[in-house]
Amino acid sequence: MIVTSAVRHAAAGSAALLFVLPVPVAAASPAALAPSVVGEPTPPARQYVDPARLDRRGTQVQRLPGAPSVPSVSALSWVVADASSGEVLAARNAHRKLPPASTLKALFALTALPRHAPSERHTVVDAELNGIGSGSSLVGVKEGYTYKVSDLWNGVFLSSGNDAVHVLAAMNGGWESTTRQMQEKARSLGARDTHVVSPDGYDAPGQVSSAYDLAVFGRAGLQDPDFARYCSTAYAEFPAGSWSYGIANTNRLLTGENGVERYPGLLGIKNGYTSNAGNTLISAARRGDRTLVVSVMNPQEGGGFAVYEEARELLDWGFEAAGRVRPVGSLAPVRAKAAADPGTRTVSVARERRGAEAAAPRPGAETAAAPVRAAREAEPSGPSPGLPLTLVGSACAAALTLWMWRRRTARRV
Repeated sequence: MIVTSAVRHAAAGSAALLFVLPVPVAAASPAALAPSVVGEPTPPARQYVDPARLDRRGTQVQRLPGAPSVPSVSALSWVVADASSGEVLAARNAHRKLPPASTLKALFALTALPRHAPSERHTVVDAELNGIGSGSSLVGVKEGYTYKVSDLWNGVFLSSGNDAVHVLAAMNGGWESTTRQMQEKARSLGARDTHVVSPDGYDAPGQVSSAYDLAVFGRAGLQDPDFARYCSTAYAEFPAGSWSYGIANTNRLLTGENGVERYPGLLGIKNGYTSNAGNTLISAARRGDRTLVVSVMNPQEGGGFAVYEEARELLDWGFEAAGRVRPVGSLAPVRAKAAADPGTRTVSVARERRGAEAAAPRPGAETAAAPVRAAREAEPSGPSPGLPLTLVGSACAAALTLWMWRRRTARRV
């Protein structure tokens, strides 16, 4: 009633009330008058990296004072990256599409390895060994023999056995299904240069990857304890019915065989070779608290073991240069706003709806109430002195002023 009376007298032209009524607007809390749409929080400042830099041809590096020069190697493409942060320290033709050979088995493992426990046993049938390419590397899987899943994965990582890949792919839903799953896995990791045709890496028309994508696969593999264990195993026993035989990892940087010196701190990952792809390699090594991942594709000089020596040079450079170069890219997948994770998207949708409610005109009193309601939603929960108490206080002050003015007028009359 007080508020109604005060407003009525203001309409009649009371000078005292015209002075008092603006007070509620001036005294209203800033949150109550803020825009109703709440913006996204400002992200922390980050060092700018040109996303297109790795698309350029040639060697890409941003050296700071005191940084060593990048070694001159003959590989058609390569990448040196920090495995923890994903920062690319240097690269050459990072996105050039080339045949990957058996380094593609790293993507196969990322796709199929989580599907079966290492202790699970499987008896091989003849159909699972069909279609293995001529000249493929084999670990010696036999029809009718029963193997633990861990045995088959040792065959994949150590002997690069295409026979083990075929059996595991059959267990994973079949060859074609595994191919599709691998393609989807590559895209989910941000590896967009890879086209999978044969999950074992055997040469096939149209099958390509890139040094960038291989580094992505290597970094992702290190985050899986099973993958990390298999790829770093130098020697193992492979069952053959009632007996077993020894197998050695064909990654010479890991075993130090065939005249290739073992690399200190090597964590392994995967090597490959075909006549079409040449020699390819994904390597990872740890020194102190830093882990690097290096991918090398098709060296043009130095013979069959040059891929290991060129990887060694790049690893050495990476450990020496770390902290003295600016990154030229990142192995972390770029996620579009529309593809944000469900939790983030839910919050964004709620914010959009609140903004729409505040902005949309509605008939009657609802039009005026919507912005106030949206502003209240944006404020922290709990009791607030807010706008209504201010209005009541100002209306009381106006009524008191009006009463005093009437008394003075009555005395003068």
